[in-house]
Amino acid sequence: MDTASLWQAVLGEIELGVSNGNFVTWFKNTRLLKIQDGCVQIGAPNVFIKQQLEKRFNDLIAETLTKNDVAYTTIEYKILPTSSLNSRRVKDEPVVLQNQTAQPVKVTNRPTAPTSANSLTHSYRQGLNERYNFDNFIVGGGSELAYAACQAIAQNPGTKYNPLFLYGGVGIGKTHLIQAAGNGIIAKNPGASVVYVSSEQFIQEFLDAIRFKKNTDFAAVYRSADVLIIDDIQFIAGKEKTQDELFHTFNALHQANKQIIITSDRQPKDIPTLTDRLRSRFEWGMAIDMQAPDFETRCAIIQSKAETHNLSLTPTVVEHLANYVQNNIRELEGALNQLIAFCEMRNVDPTLEVAVALLGNTKARPKHLSAKQIIERTARHFQISVDELLGPKRDKEIVVPRQIAMYMLRSELHLSFPKIARELGRKDHTTAIHSVEKIEKEKAFDNEVRVAIADIKERLYA
Repeated sequence: MDTASLWQAVLGEIELGVSNGNFVTWFKNTRLLKIQDGCVQIGAPNVFIKQQLEKRFNDLIAETLTKNDVAYTTIEYKILPTSSLNSRRVKDEPVVLQNQTAQPVKVTNRPTAPTSANSLTHSYRQGLNERYNFDNFIVGGGSELAYAACQAIAQNPGTKYNPLFLYGGVGIGKTHLIQAAGNGIIAKNPGASVVYVSSEQFIQEFLDAIRFKKNTDFAAVYRSADVLIIDDIQFIAGKEKTQDELFHTFNALHQANKQIIITSDRQPKDIPTLTDRLRSRFEWGMAIDMQAPDFETRCAIIQSKAETHNLSLTPTVVEHLANYVQNNIRELEGALNQLIAFCEMRNVDPTLEVAVALLGNTKARPKHLSAKQIIERTARHFQISVDELLGPKRDKEIVVPRQIAMYMLRSELHLSFPKIARELGRKDHTTAIHSVEKIEKEKAFDNEVRVAIADIKERLYA
């Protein structure tokens, strides 16, 4: 077994035992350098991560190495430049496992066929993470309906909201909720067969089933589940054979009144190259749009996460963090982890001054964003010319982009309505008022409008 494969296995287990923020902050950019003479050497991108691995996570790493049958006496952490860690391909070296001789293990590219359906379907599976539960999920206005639906499913799977389809942007709690539902089902019925996979894992297992002629075993495992939970289904787009298999699996489970839960970053109709028959089944039950947490919810999340670290934050620090990251809970937790690590290493209190010095007042944005840039970017997004956007045409394909441009000028530059009207070539500022109010309302329930606004902002601030 080569060092890269071994470390991926170790990281896979560690990711299940720590929060997403902790994993991304402390583990994601680490590398297993070598195992030699009983010494395990792990590379870290900087001194801060090295110190945290030594101080807070050494026991976890040691335990996980043991679980993966790695024989060692000491663990050392080395600092390597980030560029080196990202580009350097660590040479495959023999790894000594417990209960084996110290002879080098021969690495070969030839795959070994799985011996059973279990080994086939579980070789990539991570399974449910017990730390995801309803008690530690902070409910906000954007997640209230999804939370209630998942709780109802946990109490009576297969009877309502089947399938449940949650969609929304990254880092807003979809994975937390669906795993909480799975854990809730198991807590009520320990004998229930709950299968949780990402779409990537489902695809890989299906490819292995074809490769090793285990199609029947693969189907048996999935179609015998009491609950099937698939995360990030959008990645199945374009994979026709996998979609066919999922279609038949879906039918078998739904016909047997088994619960199906699916997440995506967009609603079914917006997933490209998804077959119509699969799209119609995703829309069969209940589709819920999860939105980014509001300010109050972000504050509650920060306070809850801080309490898990036995840390008390002042209201001003909490509010600063809540304003610093507004759309992604994972980034929010990452910012909190940065602050905690900084304060621990320097033995200082997490004051507002420290938070501002470490993170800044707001996330980096262009200092000289102009009305012209917003108008040009909006026109480019909708594949129309700036002249058309500023012109007299009132076709829907022109009017909607024009209204979104007005909304962006108001929300991003805080221009007055008369100024917005002039920038878009309108004489009456009431047109700008109507457009801003219309888009403000539509973005709450129209996914296409919301995606367009998010894409324009992302490209403006890239």
